[in-house]
Formats: sequence, C-alpha cells, structure tokens
Amino acid sequence: MKLSRRIIVISALLVAAAIGVAGTWALAGGPRYATAPTPITIGATPITSFDNRDPTRVRFGELEFRGGLALTSGFAAFGGISGLHIEPDGAHLLAVTDNGSWLKARIVYRDGRPDGLADAEMAPLLAEDGKPLASQHKYDSESLTRIGDNFYVGIERVEKIVRFAVKDGLAARGEEIATPPDFKTFKYNKSLECLASPPQGQPYAGKLIAVTEESLDAAGNHRAFVLDPASRDAAGTLRFTVKRSDDFDVSDCTILPPGDLLLLERSYSPLKGVAMRIRRIAVGAIKEGALVDGPVLIKADLGYQIDNMEGIAVTRNAAGETIITLVSDDNFSAIQRNILLQFALVE
Repeated sequence: MKLSRRIIVISALLVAAAIGVAGTWALAGGPRYATAPTPITIGATPITSFDNRDPTRVRFGELEFRGGLALTSGFAAFGGISGLHIEPDGAHLLAVTDNGSWLKARIVYRDGRPDGLADAEMAPLLAEDGKPLASQHKYDSESLTRIGDNFYVGIERVEKIVRFAVKDGLAARGEEIATPPDFKTFKYNKSLECLASPPQGQPYAGKLIAVTEESLDAAGNHRAFVLDPASRDAAGTLRFTVKRSDDFDVSDCTILPPGDLLLLERSYSPLKGVAMRIRRIAVGAIKEGALVDGPVLIKADLGYQIDNMEGIAVTRNAAGETIITLVSDDNFSAIQRNILLQFALVE
C-alpha cells in the first residue's frame, strides 16, 4: 500500500505520543513485568517486503532484506522489546524489555527467512536479593550484551549496569558493576541504550563499550565509554564521543566481527516523521578523548516496515552470510508494533 506523506506524518505523531504516554504511565502505575518464569505463545505475521511502495525491492543501502515478523502475544508483560542477543546458531534469542523482563525464544526459519518464534518464555530480571528489579524501580532495561559467561544489562532511570551469570538462565540474580561518576550526570531516561563488547583478539576485548542515547557533551555529540566490568571502582574508564548527526539518537549497538561497532539509531520530528538508521564505526578508532564517526549502512522512514527500532544483533548463517537482526519496542501501545527484521550485509 502506498503511504501518503500525510499518513506518514500522522503516524509519526501518534508514535511520538504513544512513547510519551507509555513513559508517563510506567512512572505513575508501575511497569508490567513478568513475575515468574512463564512459557508464552507469540503470534508471528510474516513481513515479506520492507519497502511499502515497492514490494519487489530487496536492496537497501549496504543491506539486503531477508524477511521479518510482526509479533503479538496475549501475555500482559509481552512488549517493549529493547536490548537483543542472538546465539551463534542464529536461532536462540534473548532480549530484555523496558519493564524489566527477560524474553527467551527460538526463531523458526522457512527457506532462510524468519517464519515464527517458538519455545518462548518470559521471566523477571532479578536483583541480588532474588526480587524483581522492576519492583525496586530499577527498570527501563534497554541494552544487553554477553561477555564470556555473563550477560550485562544497561538500565536507564537508575543509570546502572547489571551482570547476570549465563549458567543460571532466567533465574540469574543481577550484580551491579562499578560505573564512573559520569553516569550520575546523564540526561534522565536518555542514557544506557547501547552496550557491546568486542571479541577476543580485537581492541577492548572483554570490555564494555557504552554509548548514550541523548546524554550529549558540550559540542552536542553522544558521550561514550569503555569500561572494565571486572573493575571494583571503574577508575580505568576510557571516555570518547560519537558524532551526532541529522537528529538521530542511539537506540542500541552490537559488534560486527571482527572489529566494527554497529550503532542502531532513530529520529523523530513532526515534519520528517520517525526514521531509523545503522551506522558502522571502527572499534580501532576509539581512543581516550576521540570523536568517532562512520558510514551509514541503511536509513529508512515510515515509508518502510519500521517502528521504534531498539534492538540489534549480528550472526552468521550456514551460507556464511552476515545477518543483522533488528527488533522494535512498541512501548506497550496499541498503535505500535513489536517487529523483527532481518537483513544480510552485502560485502
């Protein structure tokens, strides 16, 4: 269906309004989070084309569209999908939601395209005392990465990074890691959207790269950090900045092996509507005090099958292709969608 500019702008306004309402509702009434590990059923409607105006088009910038899913569930805590991790098999995923829940599932493929989600389960992110983090007002869990035997989750509002042991699964209890004093100066609810860690053999292997959403420096660029998760006092934290451009803000990140940082970004304005893009930055360019930038792989607005895109992960398929998976955060709004999109990087 061809989308007129008027429909796109109205849709963008509704999305922005939903984001504001969802945030206010969460503060007033508390978040909807899973209270115990619970198997759930997720409905998946295939998204067969990315361009609403030309269903035959598959190439978008440096990416080739491979398929997508619109996801729904009757489980009250489902939604708000933010940080994303996918295992090397390209199927088993783990995500965190805004309201402090884990989402675990397996992507089912048909002819190399995502066809559904199976074996889905949700559970609360737990604090060290075994109680849900959300019950302690530690929610807006926005970013997720794995280093060795641990997952790390970035939590806005409280500006914390929490470590969870992989071996404990969804029953893992979180341990807050040391963060620098800078974290206390972040813009409220505009911070820890991006956590990533380079693989062994690359600069900063075993470290956490954190880029803020809209906590900017005096020049208007994204404040960013490299932290040692094993440090007791975060004294060795490296500080750098990421160039901000065209009113795009960071919503997630991941590592594109062997040594690039992929930034998922989004923008919104009443005139231009909602948009997303992916930027590629060399990890080797990250130095103390550096301002880093890189090329855009893809950029899309509401003329394409996007929503509030907030999660990104990279895997390789059996054919050796690099697959980029994106997920969106519906803000628990009836006028937004939780969608999963997959692209192959054209190399």
